[in-house]
Amino acid sequence: DVPKPEPGPNDVLVRVHATSVNPADIGLRSGMFGAMLRPPLVLGFDVAGTVEAVGVGVEDFGPGDEVYYAVELTDPRGGANAEYHVMKAANVAKKPRNLSFAEAAAVPVAGGTAYAALVTNAGLRLGQSVLIHGAAGGVGTFAVQLARAAGAFVVASCGAYDVELVRGLGADAVLEYRAEDVTAKALELTEGE
Repeated sequence: DVPKPEPGPNDVLVRVHATSVNPADIGLRSGMFGAMLRPPLVLGFDVAGTVEAVGVGVEDFGPGDEVYYAVELTDPRGGANAEYHVMKAANVAKKPRNLSFAEAAAVPVAGGTAYAALVTNAGLRLGQSVLIHGAAGGVGTFAVQLARAAGAFVVASCGAYDVELVRGLGADAVLEYRAEDVTAKALELTEGE
């Protein structure tokens, strides 16, 4: 039990409808991050919900707007596993209408991680080749789709049971990591690129 938060300047107060569980959540619960955070605290990184109220200075959102976003690991306001959460409006996006709250709650951390890795950090461009390991996981499924949309030649690795799933996401070549040398095969498929 915690008090209902109040939005400050440039904040939105969101009634949480759905969250997700990421490897970071599991790491926090198992002590992987050490003394970075001290209990008691509210955990959770992904939020999908409805705006309840907005703080002074917020113009892009209003009560009733459906939104989604990721919570920073060390956010002092707490995490997503709560009835209500406050976030800076600049870090919030309107939820796509074609996604349910549960679907939207699966996007921010995994999708953001894939985007950061491929676009922000690697600068993926049209015509390049990319090898995506763990292509059937949360980050991997987003990475395959983003790389395909960017016009890359997508080589993906996964277990035999996920080959059709990954192929359906748009991978040009799907390699079973237990059955073949993924690095050698990827280099062969991309002519060393």
